[in-house]
Amino acid sequence: MVSPAPSNTESAEARQIKQTAYHHGNLRRAIIDAALEAIMESGPAGWSLRELARRAGVSHAAPAHHFGDKAGLLTAVAAEGFEVFANALERAADDVLDVGVAYVRFAIDHRPYFEVMFRPELYRMDDPSLQTARERAAHVLVTSAGRLSPGPAQNRLTTIAGWSLAHGFASLWLSGALPETAHGDPEALARSVIRLLFGTTRG
Repeated sequence: MVSPAPSNTESAEARQIKQTAYHHGNLRRAIIDAALEAIMESGPAGWSLRELARRAGVSHAAPAHHFGDKAGLLTAVAAEGFEVFANALERAADDVLDVGVAYVRFAIDHRPYFEVMFRPELYRMDDPSLQTARERAAHVLVTSAGRLSPGPAQNRLTTIAGWSLAHGFASLWLSGALPETAHGDPEALARSVIRLLFGTTRG
């Protein structure tokens, strides 16, 4: 099987995962990659496992064999997405502003993951690998919000506010709702918005 050409926005980390898997003939990887392509084109609901098998060039039974059903496949997609997401946030964790920008950058560079990760009705929330990666990402967000909070009693509200800002900005950008989407720099704009609303802050 020939590895698909990487997208312009795909991270080196994600490309390395794909290349290693394809070189070893990993059907599981091929099916996940086909799912990511399908999600990018038509969202997480616009395809069936049979269609996905055809796209990946594998037998009709292969997706069910590896993942059980569509929820199982989307669980694997969400778990992998949270893993890449947690890695990105942890690399930015020393700077509150950078955490928010990393959130936006992840959503734009890894849109198929982003389309699934925050829709828990699509997958199995009790999956151990998903829970571990999700908790890693949440830890960075909560810790960062704690640096902005005026006191312990406000930590939860600050976390929700920061999360809503980063997630909302990313969603607006991806939907094309912001006029700046056509020609703007999402990271620079996100950084300016975060600084404006939180008045911050380095470190």
